[in-house]
Amino acid sequence: MIFKIFKYSTLALLSILLFIFLANFTIQKNATNKTYISLDEIPKNEVGLVLGTAKTLKNGRINLYFKHRISAAVKLYKNNKIDFILVSGDNSNKAYDEPTDFKNELIKQGIPENRIYLDYAGFRTLDSVVRAKKIFGQNQITIISQKFHNERAIYLAEKNGLKATGFNAKDVSARYGIKVQLREYLARTKIFLDIIFKVKPKFLGDKIKISK
Repeated sequence: MIFKIFKYSTLALLSILLFIFLANFTIQKNATNKTYISLDEIPKNEVGLVLGTAKTLKNGRINLYFKHRISAAVKLYKNNKIDFILVSGDNSNKAYDEPTDFKNELIKQGIPENRIYLDYAGFRTLDSVVRAKKIFGQNQITIISQKFHNERAIYLAEKNGLKATGFNAKDVSARYGIKVQLREYLARTKIFLDIIFKVKPKFLGDKIKISK
């Protein structure tokens, strides 16, 4: 009896590990030649979608993921690779507002306010890419985040009818980002469950036109 339980538990664990491996492999392979680090090589799109994150860590220090995504967005804009920046992040309560934090920092670094659009309902990457298409009217977009995040976002975007390329913000050290990297494996696995069960964004709403 104990042997049977051990056998089935082992098979279940191996199945889960295989699923995680295949999910990661599929998403990584799909993103081949779709993410860039070179400003010379990346094609121009009208809108760059910055995926939100917290500005600061619990210890009060600046979040390097935030810092590097800001830097990447500024580089794209100032090198005429995008005309507008759409920041999509979490604003689930008054005390936490990722999009506005990004906007304020982008303005400090020389991005005109009228070239920045905010999506306050980007609670998950799925929400961000679907809303970029359905709410902000984009059919083709440049996603701005770290490479591992861009790969997942591109997969989600394509599954929802949005053509996407990624501009890879500078990554952080393995030690700094170990928790994020571990969560990423689970997030990549969850994508396929979302697709199977046709999960939709938490909110949609009125359309917003991005224009000069």
